[in-house]
Amino acid sequence: MSTEQLEVQIMGQSYILGCPADGQERLLTAVHKVDAAMCKIRDAGKIKARDRIAVLAALNLAFDQAELVASIHSSSASVADLPQPSQERLTKLLARLDQVIKRDGQLI
Repeated sequence: MSTEQLEVQIMGQSYILGCPADGQERLLTAVHKVDAAMCKIRDAGKIKARDRIAVLAALNLAFDQAELVASIHSSSASVADLPQPSQERLTKLLARLDQVIKRDGQLI
């Protein structure tokens, strides 16, 4: 299987990513989700450090994925019934992370 290189932008920064020749659409969808999640956190104004924004976005996306899998396994939910990311959940996640960082006294 051949791989291709694709240049993408996440939060205004260019990245060169490798992907299978038939995986460009999936990779671009993933890049869009990551970029949107990171920009949403950045635009909320509380977090400025790129690494913290990336960690929070990754945690949020992983949590959403875990909820999606749990919903599919626990019920015969239709697509409309699946959980959607919310600003409230993101705010709570940021607050929890800030509490942990304050306790440890160090940045991620």
